[in-house]
Amino acid sequence: MSRIGKLPIDLPEGVSVSVNDDNTVQVKGPKGELNQKVDPDIKVELKENQIIISRPTEQKRHKSLHGLYRALLYNMVKGVSDGYSLQQELVGVGFKAEAKGQILELSVGYSHDIHIMLPEEIKVEAKTERRSNPVITLSSADKQLLNQVAAKIRSLRPPEPYKGKGIKFVGEYIRKKAGKSASV
Repeated sequence: MSRIGKLPIDLPEGVSVSVNDDNTVQVKGPKGELNQKVDPDIKVELKENQIIISRPTEQKRHKSLHGLYRALLYNMVKGVSDGYSLQQELVGVGFKAEAKGQILELSVGYSHDIHIMLPEEIKVEAKTERRSNPVITLSSADKQLLNQVAAKIRSLRPPEPYKGKGIKFVGEYIRKKAGKSASV
């Protein structure tokens, strides 16, 4: 069996799960509500406050889907109970971030400011403290959407390898290159 797929998913208090006839799993919790369509070959069952996922055969396709859907459902359960959060840091002179509702305004060294309209499922907060880099905090119940938006923000100005300027995740290590050496 799949090492990941065979593990049951424990449901914390306040989280309810329902499986519809068309194999759509709906997870509700204090942080929100998420839906996931599951392949018809994969069987999802609710037993004693646990979600159990099983597959019909040992085909390679069924094995890969078994682990995939278990991981997706686990992320949904964790998201609606605890939520996910990511922090990004703007490294560079004059780099600024400002959150106005669902619009994130970035000033990252281009001739114009960049305005990003974020989905309603994501909450954004931008902090700028004296003598430190601006930090953007994104939080959501949907891990996939959160990481996709964070990757899009990072792609606007990825960190460069010489000075490390750009948008990076907090705690991320940027390997720096040596600049050109002066000839004597």
